[in-house]
Amino acid sequence: MTPAILLLAFVTLERLAELWLARRNTAALIAQGALEFAPGHYPLIVALHAAWLAGLWWLGWERPLHAGWLALFVGLQFARLWVLATLGRRWTTRIIVLPGAPLVRHGPYRFLSHPNYVVVIGEIAVLPLALGLPFYALAFSILNAAVLAIRIRAEQAALEQNAHVGRA
Repeated sequence: MTPAILLLAFVTLERLAELWLARRNTAALIAQGALEFAPGHYPLIVALHAAWLAGLWWLGWERPLHAGWLALFVGLQFARLWVLATLGRRWTTRIIVLPGAPLVRHGPYRFLSHPNYVVVIGEIAVLPLALGLPFYALAFSILNAAVLAIRIRAEQAALEQNAHVGRA
């Protein structure tokens, strides 16, 4: 088993665990009266991430790992855990807003409005680079930027709408 296979298996298991966690958190939030916003773009996000990971398996499973990029990827995983721990049960892969709930302003959210997206941007680029696939990293970074432009606008609108609900 190659180091690349071990890395890709880790990332695959991580993503599956996150999907499970997101579904659990989404169901709990909806049960509390939360609302989903802009679900139409969600299949595009899923397709992008699935294609990214599938392509990495196809192209990268036997490639050597580049230590510097791998170290950066490991650092991104710690940042991911910080985001997940900070949001706790409010973390989902969808735009789910609990009316009247205040914005999270601690953890990495003290420094950035969307730290999870910074992590994702990094991962989309850095994992292919760790596998020596620079053009793959570039192509998926461009696609990810297009999807995130849609996503962040939708999320900002949902959060702004919720802020008005919280003041009413």
